[in-house]
Amino acid sequence: MSLKENLEMVKDELNSEEKFFEKAVITERFVKKYKKPLIGVVVAIVLVVVGNLVYTASEQSRIESANQTLAKLQQNPKDKLALARLESLSPVLHDVWVYSQAIAQTNVADLEKLKNSKALIVKDASTYEAAEYKEDLASLESYSEEQKAIYKDLAAVMSAVILMDKGKIDAAHDRLQMISVDSPLAQMASALMHYGVK
Repeated sequence: MSLKENLEMVKDELNSEEKFFEKAVITERFVKKYKKPLIGVVVAIVLVVVGNLVYTASEQSRIESANQTLAKLQQNPKDKLALARLESLSPVLHDVWVYSQAIAQTNVADLEKLKNSKALIVKDASTYEAAEYKEDLASLESYSEEQKAIYKDLAAVMSAVILMDKGKIDAAHDRLQMISVDSPLAQMASALMHYGVK
């Protein structure tokens, strides 16, 4: 190797070391300048991760406790303490339990209470069931007019049956005509219209 090549190599090496030290100094200045915000970001990330882990563990514990409480209620449905505990642990599961018991015992008062449930299916089903058990024509008609009602067509059929029992055949036919031909109850509605009292 010639002296010129050696000098070029040393010069290149010094330039690369100089660039490395320059970047190190820039990084050091950046870290010194933004030290507190960087520490804050790292602490915030750690807190979020730890908070998420704690929340997940707490939620899992709550779910397990609610399931154990439900198992106690299945063994002893009259356990008021377990029922209150289930309501505090999981209001939706509590409403499902109360709904199942109200249906099993034909308890209209409990079904009426569930009309404001946060569990949408329980709310919908209990509204229909309470109206059906009471044979409340106004409630059944109101329910059947709701756009997203689960038992919409069944409520219309029940309304028609109540109207037929009262001798209001034309009104019953009007209710039955509201049932779509695509409904599973269309044949029943048709049969009631044709073979029911005219």
